[in-house]
Amino acid sequence: MAAKAKTTPQKPGKFFAVVGSDDGLVREKALALYHQLSGGIDDGFTHETIDGIADNSESAFGICSSTIQALQTLPMFGGDKVVWLRNANFLGDNVTGRSQRTEAGVESLRATLEHGIPQGVKFLLTAQGVDKRRAFWKFIEKAADVQVYDRIDTSRDDWKEQVASLVATRAREFGLIFDQDALDIFVLQAGEQSQQIGNELEKLDLYLGPGRRTITEDDVNVLVPLSRAAVVFEIGKAIQTGNAARAIQLIDQQLGADESAIGIMRASIIGVVRNLYLAKLVLSTFKVPTTNYQAFAGGLNRLPEADRSWLPQKKDGSGVNAYPIFLALNNAANFDLDGLQSVMEATLKADQALVTTGLDHRLVLHRLIVEIVSARNGPTSP
Repeated sequence: MAAKAKTTPQKPGKFFAVVGSDDGLVREKALALYHQLSGGIDDGFTHETIDGIADNSESAFGICSSTIQALQTLPMFGGDKVVWLRNANFLGDNVTGRSQRTEAGVESLRATLEHGIPQGVKFLLTAQGVDKRRAFWKFIEKAADVQVYDRIDTSRDDWKEQVASLVATRAREFGLIFDQDALDIFVLQAGEQSQQIGNELEKLDLYLGPGRRTITEDDVNVLVPLSRAAVVFEIGKAIQTGNAARAIQLIDQQLGADESAIGIMRASIIGVVRNLYLAKLVLSTFKVPTTNYQAFAGGLNRLPEADRSWLPQKKDGSGVNAYPIFLALNNAANFDLDGLQSVMEATLKADQALVTTGLDHRLVLHRLIVEIVSARNGPTSP
């Protein structure tokens, strides 16, 4: 995820930039780099840290001027010096960043850096938002050792896979591993922010202690707060596993919190029913491997175009959006295809009833949950 470019006008190892929209990871990596550059010693006189939070364009200009002065001032007692412009917020596409006064300050800073950083001085720049269309970013790419840490885009179809990979990697740093169900619910509850992920993993690490290193779903439910996305996941999971009581309980909680019944239907039920139906249809129609996700996705994408054109596609056009279907495979085995066809029709009717009739929304949702769970062949909860 980190992009690095070698310096051209500067000597290697004098100008460093840590930027990106994942502010937690940017702060973490920048602090580690600062300790590395300063040797872990900061007596308050040798190195200079400049707060990059600007209230307005005049403040941004002053920060640039202070940075220039710090770069041109040699350390009082000799030796190497690190100048850290920390958390600059005026380099992005915002009102302050677009101001002529701000641009003048940034251009002066660029000119100073381009002229050359004095011997024995190192410069570290950190920022959460940088407009990559501007000349200053082009200069950073050429002149600095750059690390970029951007948040995972949750609008992409595969965002859960990306977050799951990040969570698994960070968990290994703690010596932790997840049960698959525990990982799925953790992803939805902790979200995509690396700082939040780190905080929740630290809590789980302390909670489990040295004697147990495997995180279960119960552990996640006890310690990680239930977000709205996680409630959506929990309702869907309860439906798939035949736990009507749990699904109805969560639906009632959401209705009691003034959530829209239509919103609950669209977010928590329709997608689950559709994925169960598609998973059953795939299992009944094609011989694709189901042992792991990569094999399953590869098998679907190798099907002839006519056979896979009706399957949901990724937004970027790179193939079938196989992950939601893969997650539904195990539970789809507990339904008949005809039963899921009936469930699809019942879901459509319930959605229309919520939109076009005056029927009690709570009753409509409760009835639908019972119809879905009743179509399941496996054991169900009362």
